Amino acid sequence: MALQGKKHARTESVDGDSAPKHARTEKVDGDPNLRHPTPARGKEIDQHPPYAILTELLERNKSDHKPRNVLHWFRSKDIRQEDNIGLHAASQKAQEGSGSLITMYLHSPKDVEWHGTSPARMDFILESLKILKKQLDEKNIPLAIIEAEERNQKTAKVMQFIEDNDISHVYANMEYEVDELRRDISVAKHVQEKKDLSFEVKHDQTVVKPLAIKGQGGGPMKVFTPYHKSWLKETKAHPELFDIVPAPEGNAEGASKQFQKLCESRVPEMLESKQFASEEERKRLRKLWPAGHDAGMDRLGHFLDKNVSIYLEHRIEPAKDVASRLSPYFSSGIISVREVLQRTKQWNKGAHFDAGDVGVDSWVREIVFREFYRHMMVITPHGSMNLPQNLKFDFVQWEKDEEGWQKWCEGKTGVPWVDAGMRQLNHEAYMHNRLRMMVSSYLSGNLLIDYRRGERYFVEHLVDWDLCNNTNGWEPSYTIFSPISQAEKCDKDGDYIRKWVPELKAVKGKAIFAPYERLSKAEFEKLDYPKPHVDYTETAQRAKERYKRDLHSQEI
Repeated sequence: MALQGKKHARTESVDGDSAPKHARTEKVDGDPNLRHPTPARGKEIDQHPPYAILTELLERNKSDHKPRNVLHWFRSKDIRQEDNIGLHAASQKAQEGSGSLITMYLHSPKDVEWHGTSPARMDFILESLKILKKQLDEKNIPLAIIEAEERNQKTAKVMQFIEDNDISHVYANMEYEVDELRRDISVAKHVQEKKDLSFEVKHDQTVVKPLAIKGQGGGPMKVFTPYHKSWLKETKAHPELFDIVPAPEGNAEGASKQFQKLCESRVPEMLESKQFASEEERKRLRKLWPAGHDAGMDRLGHFLDKNVSIYLEHRIEPAKDVASRLSPYFSSGIISVREVLQRTKQWNKGAHFDAGDVGVDSWVREIVFREFYRHMMVITPHGSMNLPQNLKFDFVQWEKDEEGWQKWCEGKTGVPWVDAGMRQLNHEAYMHNRLRMMVSSYLSGNLLIDYRRGERYFVEHLVDWDLCNNTNGWEPSYTIFSPISQAEKCDKDGDYIRKWVPELKAVKGKAIFAPYERLSKAEFEKLDYPKPHVDYTETAQRAKERYKRDLHSQEI
C-alpha cells in the first residue's frame, strides 16, 4: 500500500544531534512529508564531507591509557559476534586490563520512523539481536539496550551510559551515511572533553575501505568498471584483506552478576507503526528470512552448492531464482563480507574471483558494487539525503499522477513485468534485482513520478533495504527500459509473470508480455486485468524531453 501521514526524510531539518541551524529543505511533489536539502546545500556538504570530519576527530581521540571496562557499540549493520572488527578490537582491549567487555545497542524509535524501515526488516534485526544476545550471555558479556526517546538525545544517552559503567574505551563500526556520521561526530566531540576516554570507529562493512582505491590522478574513482578492476587487483595483492577475526573472549563468571541490570536488558518490541498486517504474514516472512548469522551462512552454503555455477547464465532470469538471497544478511551485518568471500574463494579452489568459476566472478562483481556504493557515499554524501547523485535531476518537473502511483504500489499498472515485480515485493519483502531496475525506471521514466517516492516505498517494504544500495539503484537516468523487451529477454517463457500475476496464467505465448496489445479485445476483457495506465513509447519520449529541458535549465 502507499505511504502517507508521517514525516520521513534524511535531511537536516531534524538531523540527529548535530544539524546545522541554517538548514534549507524542500518538499517532494506528491508527498509533502518527504523532504530533502536544496541542491546548493548538497553541494556544500560534499565540499565538507562528514566522513572527513569524523576521521580527523577520531585521530585525535586515540589514547593509550589503561583500560577499565571496554564498550562495543553495536549498530544495525553489524549484528553478529563472528568476524566483527569493532567487537574484536574491544575484546582485545578488555583483555589488556582488569575490567570487562560490555556491549550496547542504541534503539531510537524516532530514527526508525524518520529514516524508515519495513516491518520485515525491523523484525529481522530484532530477532537477530535476540540470537546475538543469547550468544553473548553465554560468555558473560552483557548486551545492554538503551533507548533515545528523541533523536537529539542519542549522544547524551551514550555518554551517560559510558559514565555509569566506568568505560574507558568505546569501539564501534563505521556507518557511511550522513546522519550516522554526524551522530558519531557528536559523540567524538564529547569524548574529546573527557580524560581517560577514547573512541575508535573501525571499517567493517567492506573488504576495501572507502577512498582506498584511487584513480591515476590520485583522486577517488567514480566509475564502477575501473573501480572493479582495481578492487580485484588490490585484493589479489593483499589477501590479508580477507582475514577474519575471532568472536570475542568471554568475561569472567562474576561479570554477569556485576552487570546484572545490563544483562537483563530486553530486545525492543516492534514499533506500533511497524506491525505486520497479520500473524500469517509474520510467520511467512520469518520462514523466508530466518534470522541470525548461522542462517545466513547456511544460505551461502546452499548457494555455492546449487546455484553459483549457473549464476552467470541465469542471473537476469527471476524465474530461475539463482540469486543468493543474502542481501538481508549483508544489509544488517548479520554476516561478514570477508567471511563470505573467504568461503567463496575456498569453494573456487583458492583461485581469485576473476579466475576459476565464471559464476563466482559474476556474483562477486555484485558484491563489489556494494563496496563501490559505500565508496561513492563517502565522496558525495548528499546522496544519503534524498538528493540524486547528479544534483541536476533535482530540477526535473515531476508529474502528480496519484492514480498511477497507487497502481504502481499495488502492482496494477497493466504492465505485467512491472506488476509482477511489485507484487513480489509486497508479498516477500524482496524483489529480484532485474525487477528493481525495471519498476524504478517505469515510475520515474514512464509515470514521471519523483523517484524519491519510489525509493521511500522500497525503504518501507524491503527486508534487505540498504541506503547506499537503494539510493544508487534509484538514481534517475536517461535510460528508460522497455518493460516488454525486458520481459521477453529475462522471462522468456513468462513463468515469473504467471507466478505473480495469476490473472494472466492462461495467456499463451508472447501475449503474456503485453496482453492488452497482443490479444483481441474480447480475449483481453476476459482476463480481469487492467489495461496499461500509460503508453510506454509516448511516456518514455516525454521523460527524455523533460530531462533534457530541466537538467539544462538550472545551475547549482
